[in-house]
Order: sequence, then structure tokens, then C-alpha cells
Amino acid sequence: MNKPEQAGQAGTGRTARLALAGAAAAVVALVIAMIAGGAATPRIIPGLPDQGALTRWGLPLAKLAMEVAGVLTVGVLLAAAVFLPSDKGLLGKPALAYAKAASWLALVWAGAAAVTMVFSLSDALGLPVAEVLGGNELTSYASQVSQGIALTLVVLFAVAIALFARGAITAGAAGGLLVLALITLLPPALTGHSSSSPNHDLATTGVAVHLTVLALWVGGLAVLCAHALRGQPHLEVAATRFSSMALWCFIAVGLSGLFSVIARLTSISVLFTSAYGLLLLAKTAAFAALGVVGWWHRKRTLPQLPSGGPAAFVRFASWEILLMFATVGLAVALARTAPPPVVLPPDRAFELLGYPVPPEISPANLVSLWWFDLFFGILVALLGGFYLAGVVRLTRRGDSWSRGRTAAWFTGLLILLVATQSGVSRYAKVLFSVHMAEHMTLSMLVPIFLVLGAPVTLALRALKPAVRRGDRGPREWLTTILHSRFVRFVAHPAIATAIFIVSTYALYFTPLFTAAMEEHLGHIAMTMHFLISGCLFFWVIIGVDPAPHKLPHFAKLILLFVTMPFHAFFGIALMSMGTVLASDWYDQLGRTWGVSSIADQRTGGAIAWGFGEIPTLIVLLALAFQWWRDDDRKARRADRRADAIAARTGGTGDAELDAYNDYLARLNKRERAE
Repeated sequence: MNKPEQAGQAGTGRTARLALAGAAAAVVALVIAMIAGGAATPRIIPGLPDQGALTRWGLPLAKLAMEVAGVLTVGVLLAAAVFLPSDKGLLGKPALAYAKAASWLALVWAGAAAVTMVFSLSDALGLPVAEVLGGNELTSYASQVSQGIALTLVVLFAVAIALFARGAITAGAAGGLLVLALITLLPPALTGHSSSSPNHDLATTGVAVHLTVLALWVGGLAVLCAHALRGQPHLEVAATRFSSMALWCFIAVGLSGLFSVIARLTSISVLFTSAYGLLLLAKTAAFAALGVVGWWHRKRTLPQLPSGGPAAFVRFASWEILLMFATVGLAVALARTAPPPVVLPPDRAFELLGYPVPPEISPANLVSLWWFDLFFGILVALLGGFYLAGVVRLTRRGDSWSRGRTAAWFTGLLILLVATQSGVSRYAKVLFSVHMAEHMTLSMLVPIFLVLGAPVTLALRALKPAVRRGDRGPREWLTTILHSRFVRFVAHPAIATAIFIVSTYALYFTPLFTAAMEEHLGHIAMTMHFLISGCLFFWVIIGVDPAPHKLPHFAKLILLFVTMPFHAFFGIALMSMGTVLASDWYDQLGRTWGVSSIADQRTGGAIAWGFGEIPTLIVLLALAFQWWRDDDRKARRADRRADAIAARTGGTGDAELDAYNDYLARLNKRERAE
């Protein structure tokens, strides 16, 4: 056996030992936390159902296995798609190995989710595992109960990842599977304590962000450490890219965890007087220790990698991995520990909204009753921060960027912030008319300013090309997405217009609207659809950024005038209806002030009918200006071409003018001869 093979086997053995040590750390932390939190020894009342010790311990262990398998699946896909360099989009040999590993890990993930489903049913019914396997309860639980549906989705998505990962040979395919893996992590977490918190909107978004960035952080470091132990190539490149990502992950984990705590706990004293609070403090301490270790790791070990010394990196990364998996064990135990009881008002509206029904609507209340939405707050902060960073980079480089585009971008973000955070957001869930005003603002006003801000052009100019030729950095990923078949399809004028028009009718005249109003994630998806569909349509009409399909300005004008009447027809249809849309939702709120629901719906229809005039005027002005600028550029280009021809030939450079001058010269010559 030669030395490379011996080194490879030794690295594989060290990786296996590290994996066992990490699993042991997670299990030990889970056991200690369950005992300390009381989940291991619950009070059993005689005569009441008891699921038994097997379920009591099997459920958290199965959840731990499910979450660890999910995190590792994210890690190997992250290494394949992002950390390791590719060659013109094709995965290298180590990246291909990680894609294959993702297939096996996803199968383990699906199996652990299936076992978790069985134990969860046993825990919910208070029956031993043997009794729930024989009947139809498992099928009903998997298809009708929210927790069972969430675990079913994990099984289905994980199996899909396992199948498609076997044939993934491009960075784009690995990146798509990475996105799917991150989505698969979310359903079980979003049906736990977060969905029953007093401020469930804040808790749900906080948990989703927390889990996503934590999976990227933990999974990325675990795979990176295994990469170093096995002596694989490109360790320096992968470690540098992980280090850049880890800092943002640390910040995001801390902030999302803070918002989740704020959403669940009513006072600081609960942190010190309840088992749930003490476990939160332990998890916070582990998180702080991870930050210190990560900072030390970045400052001391990364500079040693170019000299070919991965030993220090492996040593520090191994300790960090053990601490990370112990933190994951604490998180699973925390999920099995009941949060402190919160006394909520006996109000159905409070349960649905997370706040009481606001007072009667007025301009003052719309301005003063702000409601913090974490998802859209993060979205506005990221969009504004990245855009400003791009402008600053261009300025420092000596390049210019249009102030008008910057003003348009931040105007759009300001309107988006007001629409999603002010009293408009509160009343949009209570009054259909306010909801329709918010819808029209997000789909027909905000996108105009965002599209005029030309964010893609700014990104292409500000982002640096990849260091390695043929590799994919952020700029290359953006270019690949712009030239992808999916973008070419959805950005086609006919498709973009159909999405903009048809989706509105499909949403409101089907049960989708009721489902979206009843679930926080559904409401986020609906709002994001308004924003994205509007950006897609106006990108076709007045977009400054490069687009797959170019339309003449006259065709853009015709498309605008053909599209806008459909919103007027939609408004007329709403005003003509005799039934209330999503009546179950509005009836449960118990609003006692204002007009009836049907009258308010007709007001919403009138808003949809008349709202389009202002956006249409803005688009017409922007289109006229772009048309004039385009003609002016063409005229200047023709003048320069004519000057160049004139300089070469001695003529004017204009073929028609030169021919006419020749004709006059011949006439003059003939007259002289006669």
C-alpha cells in the first residue's frame, strides 16, 4: 500500500472517530439537559395515558438523529456547491464525492424522520409504540395533524434529495439541492413551540432564520473539518470561504435567537426561575463559547494554512465541532421542555393575530400602530445594506453610480418598510380593504422603484470575479442565474405578464387566500409573491438591468396598456360579489367597529380598480425618459460613426447626404460645360 492510500485510510479513521465523538457530545448534552429540565422524569398521574420510557427517550434521540443528518446533508452540499472550486460549473472530484455523500446522508435523514413520526404519534396519544403501529392512526397523523404533515414533508424531500444527489455533477445542481435541504429543515421546527408562542409571527420567523443559518454554520464546519482530516485538496480555499460565511452566521444566529426568546418569554426573571429559561442560558453560553473559539480559529489557524500546516486547524476545528454538536443536543432537549406558561387573554383574535384587534381605523392609528415583522425587517435591512455596500465599493474604486438609481432603490425600500411594519400591516389582517391597498402597493408601486434602482447591474459592477479561473464566486453565480433556463422562461414578456395577472385571480377566487391568511408562513409567501411578480413584470417593461428578452419601447407601451385593465376588471369583480372572501378568517376575528365585511370587501375592490392610475403614470414617465435616452444614444452613436467615415473618406459620413452632394456637383459641372 502506497503512502497516499495509507494517508487516506488514516484520515478516514480520524474522521470516523471525530464523528463518534461529536455524536457522543450531542447525546450527553441531550441527556443532561433532559434530566435537568424535567423532560426525562415527568409527573405520571395514575389512570392517565403514559407513552412509556421508550418513547420518552426514543423521541428526542430520533429528533437528534434527524437534525444531525439534516445538518450534515446541508454541510456536504454546501462544500460541493460553494466551498470547493469548480471548473466552468462542473464539480471537481472531491465535490462529486460530497454530492454522493449527500445522497446517503439524506436517506438517513428520511429514515430518522420516519422514526420520529412514530414516536411523535406515541407521545401525542399517550400510548406505547407497539400500540400505535397496528392501526390507522399513523396514516391519519401523517396526513391530517400539522406535526405529522411536517415530518411527512421531511421524508419526501429528503428522499428526493437522495435521488437527485446521485446524478448531480454541476455546481448549479448541488446549489439547488442545498436550497431544498435548507427548506426541508424548517417544517418540524415551525410546528413546535414557535407556533404556539404569544407573538407567533416573530417566533416563527426567528426559528426559521435561526435554524437555517445554524445548519450552514455547523454543517459547513463539520464537513470542512472532515475535509482537513482526510487530507483533501483546496483546504485553504474552502476554509477562507467558510470563514467569511461563519461571521455572518454567528451574527444571524445570535439575533434570531434573541428574537425567538423575546417572542416566547414575558420577563427576564423567567430565565432564572424555570427549567426552560436555564436551558436557554446554557445554550446561550455555548453559543458565546462558539463565538470565542471561532474568533480564535480565524485569527490563529487560518494564516497557517498557506504554509501547509493543517494540524492546528484540525485541532481547533475538532473542539469547535464537539461544542457545536453539544449545542445541537441542548437545542433538542430545549424543544422537549415546556416553556413557561403564558397567561393569554381569552381572545380568539389574539390567538390568530398575535395581538388584539386594533381600534377603529383612522389615519392616526395607521401611522402610530407599528408592528414589527421580523422577516420583512431583515429583508429591507439586507437589500439596503448590500446595495449601499455596492455603491461604496464603486465609489472607492473611482467609478460613478447614478444618484437617481440609488434614490429609486431606497424609495422602494422605504415604501416596503411602511407597508409591512406600520399600522397598515396590522389592519391588513383585519380589513380586506387595507389588505388590498397593501397588495397593490407591494405589487404595483414598490417594484417600480426597485427595478429602476438596477440592483443586478450594480452587483455585476461591484462584485469581484472569482480568483480561480473557471470557478464560481458570487458574481459568477449571479451571471449563471441570469442565463439559466428558468430565468429565461419566467422573464419572457408573455410569461411575466401571465404571472402578474393570472396569479391575482387564482389567489383570491380559490381557497388559497383563506389558507394564506390563516398561517404566518402562508401570509409571508403571499406577500413575497406580490413583490416578486411585480418586480418580474416591471423588469420587462422598464427594467434597467440586463434581461434575457428585449422588447422595443413601443411594444413595452402596448404591453403596459393591455395589462393594466385586468386589475380594473379584478376590482369590478370584487365589487360585484355577494359573498365575503375568507369569511371564516374574518368572522373569527370578531371585529365590532366599522362597516360590514361585504361592504369593506367592496371598498377593497374599488381600491384595486382605481389604484393602477398612479403606477401607470410613473411607468409612462420612466418609459418615455428611457425611450428618449435610447434615441439620443443612437443619434450620438450614428454621429460618431459618420464622423469616423468622414475622416477616412473626406466626405460627411452620411451616405444619403454624400450622394445628394455628388448629384448637385454633377449638375453644376454639366451647367458649366453647357
